Amino acid sequence: MVTRRNFIINTSLVATAVLALPSLAFSMNKKEIGLQLYTLREELPKNVKQTLEKVAASGYTNVETYGFSIKDQFWGLSPVQLKKILDENNLKAVSGHYNLGSFLYDGNTVELIAAIEAAKILKHEFLTVPWVDEPFRSIENFKVIASRLNQAAKMCKEAGLKLAYHNHDFEFKNQEGITGYEILLNETDKNLVYFELDLYWVVRSGNDPLKLFKENPGRFKMWHVKDMDKSNQALNTEIGAGLIDFKPFFKEIKQSGMVHFFVEQENNYAGNSFESIKTSADFISKNLI
Repeated sequence: MVTRRNFIINTSLVATAVLALPSLAFSMNKKEIGLQLYTLREELPKNVKQTLEKVAASGYTNVETYGFSIKDQFWGLSPVQLKKILDENNLKAVSGHYNLGSFLYDGNTVELIAAIEAAKILKHEFLTVPWVDEPFRSIENFKVIASRLNQAAKMCKEAGLKLAYHNHDFEFKNQEGITGYEILLNETDKNLVYFELDLYWVVRSGNDPLKLFKENPGRFKMWHVKDMDKSNQALNTEIGAGLIDFKPFFKEIKQSGMVHFFVEQENNYAGNSFESIKTSADFISKNLI
């Protein structure tokens, strides 16, 4: 018989273990596998409802949106309409990629404000900046962008959101002894601006995610888990089928600060894209979390 006293003791022991081992807390929730919906950019505009049904059936509970614009919203759907479809499939849009118009370059906040409103409706935790246009990748521009990210992060915080920045490989280009990514890390407020580390692009650029975790603990709240094709490193492949060993990264979840991760595959699907996302989710569930 389980007495009230024994129940309290046992519950306390479990809680103590989870606090002592944050990675245990993460591993206890194996279903929280996310998908960056850009992976399905060919399918979504054709049928959002059917596509998201297949995402849920493939083992995903989180998604990251992309493609918002003031004119077309999300593939012709308003944030309210999209939220309804997500809810019907028990999917949470914990993050979204928003280009923010010209805000990073000239400070115009029109699209930033619209993005924040959409993110609030979708119940995002993070509003994520996905890209810097090529003409604005100089050292001087990265300093301006860092300042604008701080400004956007304050606006996000006031709206109950967090701001994150997603990398590619160009941020790691050495320019006169420094990289754009170093500027973004060093000149943004670490209590306001977070980072979504695209593991594929870090590896492709010749850098080590573990080194970034160690040097910037706690700042990488999200990851893109995207594998590298063995025969052509410019291409992606299903998680577990490529060159990247993700196990060392998942062992350092605590140091990274990661709370959400998203599978992404932009090309080179083994069969079709739905088969690929299921293959990736199955591998992660069995081998990484």
